[in-house]
Amino acid sequence: MFAKRLSRCFFLILLVVSAQSFAVPKIEHWTTARGGRVYFVPTQGLPLVDVRLVFDAGSARDGAKFGLAALTSGLLDTGAGDWDADAIAQRLENVGANLATGAARDSAFVSLRSLTHPEKLGVALETAKEVLAHPRFDPKDLDREKSRTLLAIKQRGEEPDELVDIAFMKALYGDHPYAHPAEGFTETVQPLTREDLVDFHKRLYVVKNAIVVIVGDVKRAEAETMADTLLSGLPDGEAQPPLPDPVPNKTPEPVKTAFPSEQTHVLAGQLGMKVNDPDYFALYVGNHILGGSGLVSRVSMEVREKRGFAYSAYSYFYPQRVAGPFEIGLQTRNDKAEEAVQVAIKTVKDFVEQGPTDKELEASKQNIVGGFVLRLDSNQKLTGEVASIAFYNRPLDYLDTFTQKVQAVTKDDIKRAFKARIDPDHLQTVLVGGAVK
Repeated sequence: MFAKRLSRCFFLILLVVSAQSFAVPKIEHWTTARGGRVYFVPTQGLPLVDVRLVFDAGSARDGAKFGLAALTSGLLDTGAGDWDADAIAQRLENVGANLATGAARDSAFVSLRSLTHPEKLGVALETAKEVLAHPRFDPKDLDREKSRTLLAIKQRGEEPDELVDIAFMKALYGDHPYAHPAEGFTETVQPLTREDLVDFHKRLYVVKNAIVVIVGDVKRAEAETMADTLLSGLPDGEAQPPLPDPVPNKTPEPVKTAFPSEQTHVLAGQLGMKVNDPDYFALYVGNHILGGSGLVSRVSMEVREKRGFAYSAYSYFYPQRVAGPFEIGLQTRNDKAEEAVQVAIKTVKDFVEQGPTDKELEASKQNIVGGFVLRLDSNQKLTGEVASIAFYNRPLDYLDTFTQKVQAVTKDDIKRAFKARIDPDHLQTVLVGGAVK
C-alpha cells in the first residue's frame, strides 16, 4: 500500500514538475489572400507534419436533412477526380501518409499526416487537395455508405445508452440544430441523394468556411505554401452564419422510455456553457470536483462508493459554439434507478449551494495542471488542441495561460458560476431501461 501511495505521489510530482517546465508551443496565425485562416506550430525532431482542415460543416448545418454532414464527410475519400478509393489509398500508402475524415456536431474535418520529404509530402498534399476539391460522391459509394449508416442506426436502436443520449439531446434542445444525432435517422438518411451531398459540399467546403492547422517540422514559408496548395481547389465561398442560441426549458418534464434491460440508463442536466464562456475555467475546475474526476468526484463517491448504486457516475460540461449540455450520467439497477437519480441531483444541489472545500479545490487544480502536459505530448494531440482553439476563436495564448487560469480559480468563482447557470430543481431527466414501466 505504501509503495502504491509513494508511486502515486511520485507520479503527481512528476506531472506537476513536467507541467511547470513544459515549453508550451507558440501558435502562429495568418489569413491567406483568399480568406482562409491558417494556424501553424513549428516542431522539431521528427520529419513529420500533421495537417487538419476544419470546416463549419458539422451536423448542426444539416438543416432538415439529418445525417447529411456525416454522409458527406464519410464519402470524401471514397473517390476524387480520376482516383477511386483504392487509388487514393495506394497513393497515400506509397508515401507513408495517412488521411482521415470526420464530422461532429459543430464541425467536419479532413486530416493528413505525412513525412516532410519534399517528394512524399508533395504527393500527400496533392491527394488531399483532390479529395477536398473534387470528391466523386459516386452513386455506388453513396448507396454503400447509406446502407452502412442505416444499419448503424438500426443497431443504435438496440442500445439503451445510445437511446438515452438521443432522447436527452432532443429534450434539451427541442428544434435546435444540436437536437439530432450526427448520423441522423432512418427516415432522414434514406432519401438523401447525390445532389444533396454535392450541394452541401459546394456550399460549406469553401475557403472562407475553412481553417487550416499545420503542426510539424516545416518552416513558415513551407507552411504557407502547404495551406495555399490545399485550399487552391476550393471556391472562395462564404462563411456560415452564426447558429441560433438554444432556448432553455424552464419547466422540463421527465422523459422515460421502457427498454427490456436489467440496467436503467439515466441522464440529467440542462443547457451549460459556450466554449468562450467567461466563466469557463470556474465551471471546468468546479465540475472536475463535482463529477469530472472519475471515482474520487463527489457524484461518484455519493452514488457509487457510499451506496453502490452504479459502477460509474459522472458529470460534465460539453461546451460548444452555442451553449452545450451540462450532463449528469449513470447506469444503475432497475430497482435503484429513481433513488440513484435523487442522490445524484441532491449532490449537485449541495455543490451549487455550498461550493467546493479548500482541499477539493487544491487537489482538483493539481490534477488538472499536472495532466495538462499529457494533452500536448504528441503532434496529433497538439494538432487537435490547436484546431479547437482556431475553430472556436480562442486566444492564441490559450495554451500559454491555461494553467495560470486554472490556478487562479477560487471557491467563490466556482460557487458564483454554478449558481448562475445550474438550477438543480429544474434539471431535465431522461431514463431508458427496465425501471420504466
